[in-house]
Amino acid sequence: MTMTTDQHTVKAYDEELHFIGSRLAEMGGIAEKMLYDAIDALSRLDADLARRTIERDPKLDALQREIEEKAVLTIARRQPMAVDLRELVAAIHIASDLERVGDLCKNIAKRTTKISGDMRVPRTLVGLKHMADIAAIQLKNVLDAYAQKNVAAADEVWRRDADVDALEDSVFRDLLTFMMEDPRNISFCTHLLFCSKNIERIGDHATNIAETVHYLVTGEPLPVERPKGGSSGLESQAAAAK
Repeated sequence: MTMTTDQHTVKAYDEELHFIGSRLAEMGGIAEKMLYDAIDALSRLDADLARRTIERDPKLDALQREIEEKAVLTIARRQPMAVDLRELVAAIHIASDLERVGDLCKNIAKRTTKISGDMRVPRTLVGLKHMADIAAIQLKNVLDAYAQKNVAAADEVWRRDADVDALEDSVFRDLLTFMMEDPRNISFCTHLLFCSKNIERIGDHATNIAETVHYLVTGEPLPVERPKGGSSGLESQAAAAK
């Protein structure tokens, strides 16, 4: 049985969407791996693992460009509408957010290489590691929500954004205390302050992806204002993941 022109068009379009989806899944896997490794390297001040994390970033950048180019070409060629158009636009936005997550992980890894020989105050890393565990769960949950087109799970990630923000505030106060206790801690803790901000930004990108998933599935945007204050539901998930 021969295929009609319309059937060929639909098949080709489905193949393009599958290509973009597979590349996006690959990006998600790399971004998650980079985050876990960056935090593991920081926790143990492991310069070798930090350098290996940095080396993964160009692959993430290349995939982001490939997804964007393919999606733009598909939009121009197929002129999709409604949910089909949202699917392609969502892929572009999510790829951009994942690329930024990779950059932030790279930044954490670079900081680690600078302080790897100076485990000055081990307890300074405890709060930072916990904050990173929460951000990693947010990223994993939102990527699962995208893969499953699960708007409820995406909305939950969006509501949990304040959890990472609250932990950043706590880490900030702890690091300031360590710096005031002993001026020799200032350089070490300053690097950790930048790492804390990078982790908080990773949480923001997970929330951006949640907003994209909500729009993709429903066609409606989430409120502009993100929730303030969070519950401890992610605390138990972080504990269970250890």
